[in-house]
Amino acid sequence: MYYYCCAYPYWYPNYPIVQPQVIQNVGHQYSQSQRENINLKDYGPNPYVVNINEAAKQNKTFRTALWTGEHLQVTLMSIDVGGEIGLEIHPDTDQFLRIEQGRGVVQMGKEKDNLNYQRRVYDDSAIMVPAGYWHNVKNTGNVPLKLYSIYAPPHHPRGTVHQTKKDAMEAESH
Repeated sequence: MYYYCCAYPYWYPNYPIVQPQVIQNVGHQYSQSQRENINLKDYGPNPYVVNINEAAKQNKTFRTALWTGEHLQVTLMSIDVGGEIGLEIHPDTDQFLRIEQGRGVVQMGKEKDNLNYQRRVYDDSAIMVPAGYWHNVKNTGNVPLKLYSIYAPPHHPRGTVHQTKKDAMEAESH
């Protein structure tokens, strides 16, 4: 006997008829108390898997290195309401940023005084910053802007944690 299985247009012998199931996205349908509490520290260069969305949202520091390898680094950032990352340039490092919560504005340009590329950013926005571009991200929303950044090659020392923007500025001036 042959049965029609699932949504595939094939007949399979001796399999019962299976009704297709609707699987709902449950990724964000649980309360904060049910979320995994992630220990935010630098796990590199060891293999590591994390729910990056949850890690970014749980981060309360201006910058925390989550994973630092030889050729790549992932950092988490939390930018206060009205705050900004601050105008910066990485001459030899490409950078990827992804917004996980909040909204803001990103500015980029080849010259410090000519940030001619501006875009609004919000949840799920991806920002690609080529090496040698001045850039800044400003929080224009009413909640902390939560994001993660990928540097290739790494930009900060392994294990970097900057509690505040002031701490980050002081560390980078040394």
